[in-house]
Amino acid sequence: MTQTLLLTDPLFLRHQPGPEHPERPARLESVIHLLEREPIHGTERKAARPATDDELAATHTPRLREYLKGLRGRHGVIDPDTMTSPDSYDAAVLAAGASVQAVEEVLAGRARNAFVLARPPGHHAEPDKAMGFCLLNNVAIAAEAARRQGAERVLILDWDVHHGNGTQAAFWTRRDVLYMSAHQFPYYPGTGAPHEVGEGEGAGYTVNCGLTEGATDADYGALYHDLFVPVAEAFRPDLVLVSAGFDAHRKDPIGGMVLTERGFGAMCTAMRDLADRMCGGKLVLLLEGGYSLEGLSRSVHACVEVMAGEMKDSFPQGVSREAAAALERSREALKKHWSVLRR
Repeated sequence: MTQTLLLTDPLFLRHQPGPEHPERPARLESVIHLLEREPIHGTERKAARPATDDELAATHTPRLREYLKGLRGRHGVIDPDTMTSPDSYDAAVLAAGASVQAVEEVLAGRARNAFVLARPPGHHAEPDKAMGFCLLNNVAIAAEAARRQGAERVLILDWDVHHGNGTQAAFWTRRDVLYMSAHQFPYYPGTGAPHEVGEGEGAGYTVNCGLTEGATDADYGALYHDLFVPVAEAFRPDLVLVSAGFDAHRKDPIGGMVLTERGFGAMCTAMRDLADRMCGGKLVLLLEGGYSLEGLSRSVHACVEVMAGEMKDSFPQGVSREAAAALERSREALKKHWSVLRR
């Protein structure tokens, strides 16, 4: 069994949203170059495969799929943030396929865990709408694939600095997929308030904690210790997926948080330990945002070190007043759904 599978492909570099766009090919190039310059024992790199139409249809409407397919081979503008180049559609389909492929490898026991190093990112893409640099929702497509392959309960943890509105929308009324998000709030795209907890059968299965600008490694540590991990343990996932955006890094030009690469390592350690306790280590990370080349590459490297068993990181102690208040608002909104939060 491979310890940590890395899935990527040169096609991801041919998605070109524009010369001044922050979601540029250099992001992924910087990650790959660092992993090659400082290799991590226990990792194996494989090429990705594209998603099938059925895999895309499990998450996205026919209208959106046809619209995106119509952009294939040309430049397009979806919204002021989201542009395509001739290879963007194929790159997006390959990114979605790599996400499904990672789930297949981990659930089949051929890899203990996996990291999908792909672009464009996906967590803003809603079932019927591409937006926010995202065309197809990779993590939602991966979660649907996991359910079809027999995983009864799938956990999605999103630590991108922006709330994953698309992933939330995909599972808003579902209880088989638990969506948890730590993000800067208020901030783009405007969703992710603590009272957003899901509806119907899905009430309580959306967990949001929006932190104010300036949150630290210790602030995130309190959030994991007192909210995410207790709820995730009560949920008992068969697979853990992470929308791994790194734009909460202190050097990121877009986000306003001050996380370090070892803070991301601590979050990854928390998820790896959770997966070890709950589901035999079955953990898949999928690359989302992160726009400081140094912050992104160093943080991905830290997470791969953790996944491969080369490193364990822990959170520093001490939570700010602002983060403690945000955490309490989220716990209060979810107490009636999760008895573990009433203690």
